[in-house]
Amino acid sequence: MTGPLPHPHGTTPYEDEERTHLMAQPQQSAGAQAGADRPEGGEDRPAGEADRVAGQEARPAGDGDRPAAGKPPLRVGMVGYAFMGAAHSQGWRTAGRVFDLPRRPVLSVLCGRDGAAARAAADRHGWAATETDWRALIARDDVDLVDICTPGDSHAEIAVAALAAGKHVLCEKPLANTVEEAEAMARAAQEAYDRGQLAMVGFNYRRVPAVALARRMITEGRLGTLRHVRVAYLQDWLVDPEFPLTWRLRKEAAGSGALGDLGAHIVDVAQYLAGETLSGVSALTETFVRQRPLPGAPTSGLAAVTAAGTGQVTVDDAAVFTARFPSGALASFEATRYATGRKNALRLELNGERGSLAFDLERLNELHYHDATEAATHAGFRRILVTEPDHPYLDAWWPPGHGLGYEHTFVHQARDLVHAIAEGRRPEPSFADGLQVQRVLAAVEESAAKNSVYTPIAV
Repeated sequence: MTGPLPHPHGTTPYEDEERTHLMAQPQQSAGAQAGADRPEGGEDRPAGEADRVAGQEARPAGDGDRPAAGKPPLRVGMVGYAFMGAAHSQGWRTAGRVFDLPRRPVLSVLCGRDGAAARAAADRHGWAATETDWRALIARDDVDLVDICTPGDSHAEIAVAALAAGKHVLCEKPLANTVEEAEAMARAAQEAYDRGQLAMVGFNYRRVPAVALARRMITEGRLGTLRHVRVAYLQDWLVDPEFPLTWRLRKEAAGSGALGDLGAHIVDVAQYLAGETLSGVSALTETFVRQRPLPGAPTSGLAAVTAAGTGQVTVDDAAVFTARFPSGALASFEATRYATGRKNALRLELNGERGSLAFDLERLNELHYHDATEAATHAGFRRILVTEPDHPYLDAWWPPGHGLGYEHTFVHQARDLVHAIAEGRRPEPSFADGLQVQRVLAAVEESAAKNSVYTPIAV
């Protein structure tokens, strides 16, 4: 499913915009200057609800005859255009061609600090205009929604300014680099909601149909009382100790390492499926390679070249933690970029008194289910191929058995946000949800710094 987004190291959900191409920053902080070499939901309608116009066949992405044609436009301005920008572009470009949306997404303006590179990206992805300063993008009257695909240290400034300017906002995960920034964003989002503007954080893995189906099955009581949640997100792109010291390995730019990059995803998906938020954690983190070669040029995705000299890695390479839910269920989490041979393996399992569910992102059209109420003589895990039209999101796609991929999560994300805006309903996950995840990450860091002492999640 990474068709339009090939990468030699496999698909990885990072914000990977090169800082040299992102946006104008006339008044950069020292931290922002240090990072100047780099370019980065529950179901809001009933699962299975029809999205197509009655009697109309599902259209493939790129078909010019869009079900949303003639609907009021939703004009999008996006800041950043590399990996996440390409994925979000695909989502906005495709959503109105597949789903019958109440408003028609329009790719209005793309912002990047390098004008020529931004124009090339705009031409490639279908954006009508470009800007080189995100402040100019926000000020435009042909932008209704600002989509933030930049590294985490710029999320708060852009999001708060966009909401103050009367724009809706979609912001990539994690919401911010610190709890304080996330709190400011959540406050701004609440104030904007009272004025009619909506804000959503982009935890796209909620939009995998199999994950949404798992949520539906859990709410239906298929697992009964939940006992265990275990989630791991495993990648290997840092195994080589000669990989350069890119912005993702510097705390002032990235906030944290595998914890924020991967851990934010698995905390969100675990809480989404469980239907409750974590109450406390006990954690370990480790940095396996503490000195790395300096990068010799701006980075792109996970590719980089080295220069003379080395620098200090100031983020975690891996995080492992246990946690409790208020209901008494226990959870375990692992996030690492050192799992040799694993490219983008997000794996989860939930065990309850009546059954279990298991999912692997690298087999994302499948969900495994064990029904413990069946007779033991023929009970066991069975594979559910999540491609039926009554599965979440799939009534608008292909015939059964024709699987979806990674990019479709961004199409579903765009679809859900458009519906929320049209209905004036707070989207999920909200900035408040993003803040709660940030508080979990902060508790993990605090626990690890205190030799794994159990640390309650702030509320």
